[in-house]
Amino acid sequence: MSLHVGAPATDRQAVSLLWPALLALVAAVPMGWALWAALVQMADATAWQALWADPQTWRAWGMTLWTGLASTGLVWWSMARVLASGFMRQKLGQCLSHVPALLATPHAALAIGLVLWLSPSGWALRWVSPGLTGFEAPPPWPTTQDPWGLGLILALWLKELPFLLWVAATQMQREDLRRRWQTEYALAQTLGHTPMQAFAQVVWPQLASRLRWPLLAVLAYGLTVVDMALIIGPASPPTLAVLAWQWLGDADLAVLSKGVAAAGLLTASVAVLALAVVAVLRAGLPWPRRPSWLWSAIGIAYGAVWFALAVGSVSGVWPFPQVWPSLWTGDAWAQVMASASTVWTTLGLALASASLCLVWSMAWLETASHRWQQLLRPACLLPLVLPSVLWVLGLYSLALQWRLEGQWLGLCLAHAVMVLPYVLLALEPAYRAVDPRQAALVASLGHGRWRYWLRIKWPLLKRAIASAWAVGFAVSVAQYLPTQFVGAGRYATVTTEAVTLAAGGQRTLMSAYAVLQMLLPLLAFAVAAALGRPRQFEKIGTMKDPT
Repeated sequence: MSLHVGAPATDRQAVSLLWPALLALVAAVPMGWALWAALVQMADATAWQALWADPQTWRAWGMTLWTGLASTGLVWWSMARVLASGFMRQKLGQCLSHVPALLATPHAALAIGLVLWLSPSGWALRWVSPGLTGFEAPPPWPTTQDPWGLGLILALWLKELPFLLWVAATQMQREDLRRRWQTEYALAQTLGHTPMQAFAQVVWPQLASRLRWPLLAVLAYGLTVVDMALIIGPASPPTLAVLAWQWLGDADLAVLSKGVAAAGLLTASVAVLALAVVAVLRAGLPWPRRPSWLWSAIGIAYGAVWFALAVGSVSGVWPFPQVWPSLWTGDAWAQVMASASTVWTTLGLALASASLCLVWSMAWLETASHRWQQLLRPACLLPLVLPSVLWVLGLYSLALQWRLEGQWLGLCLAHAVMVLPYVLLALEPAYRAVDPRQAALVASLGHGRWRYWLRIKWPLLKRAIASAWAVGFAVSVAQYLPTQFVGAGRYATVTTEAVTLAAGGQRTLMSAYAVLQMLLPLLAFAVAAALGRPRQFEKIGTMKDPT
């Protein structure tokens, strides 16, 4: 989109406004349409009366608030400890080098792995039975689907902590911020502050203000998650999101409208709690005073989950309390391979939605002014902080009106709406770190914008671009509600199969699908790592990657 030097100033200004306006329209139409369609359906007073009259509502709402707030608080506190420890020991890059592998583990796969460990017949009790417990049969303990929501809190904490750490890493590894914060941190110590005090008073407040939207995303997900709650969450009562999902799938219109009202209640809860979280962030939070071994514990937990899924996918007869299966079999993997259409559907949706969102995000960051980006950023990130059941409700209405229900194109559009904010969030810090004087220098040599993008800027940003695409791929693979609703049951993905099998208790087959659900994002991150490797002359120090 380079402009001719002799073009009138008014023409250049019109062209510079045209592209961001078109890009904003492309994103705003499906998002705005879906959001409006969902809000219109919530205006039924009868449905709200039925919602408040239902005795399940209050208990489910209380469970939602408890699990969502508790898991979010744990994630935020744990992230502060891990970052403080890595920064002060100057090993932050080493600490966060394994984050992509943890990010690639989908929510459902993690929940299934935890169930394999924590259920009454799981490995945790098998290791100590009957020697220490005396159990010859699984005890009737509610270690999963527990009525206190502890299993769901644990799963949310393990899954959302790597996400928030990864977003923090994109900020802390920016060259401009990294140098400034290290200088200020060293200066604070020369004034008599301890390393922890220097980090808490100088670096942390600046970083925390940049993590407001990601933290709200963690809070919104914790309050509205469905797939993890179906697998490991409380069942009596369920969370309000699960209750809304069950009601929305009912054929009775009165029950369905009650589900719409429940989605509205979730939306209001997220909005109010988001405002409270922002206020708390401004006031400051108690600071953890000592580094901890939390990151090592997280790594061990993920390793245990991966191990349990791998063994579970090839296990046959496995009576309690035997530690290892009596029979090993590949029947589950044979069934997975026989359903090749499920794998191809998952790959196709992930490749298409991640690539479309990456192209849109790059075009938006290149053409929109900083003012436009700041103004429309909250709208672009809305899918992060509004309940998934609300978006699914609106996207389903949009698919019906656009005649895309049960169509691959409609399903791809639904995935893209959910993927876009993650890709934009991943790409934006790297773009902001690029020195704008590079473009002016290239222009002074007589070259246009395309040459600057293709030869200078994008090669320098290739690591961030590849990572953003891999994140979008992983988010698409993990989508459950949009696939079920907008796909109208005509399209199965590895995630929908894994969640369905988890509800049925088919250990071997659900483990195989969970492993496959985990391998696909891992493959995407491996491809991103290969594409984002520095060129040979960058390795020997003649050029430094600013990302």
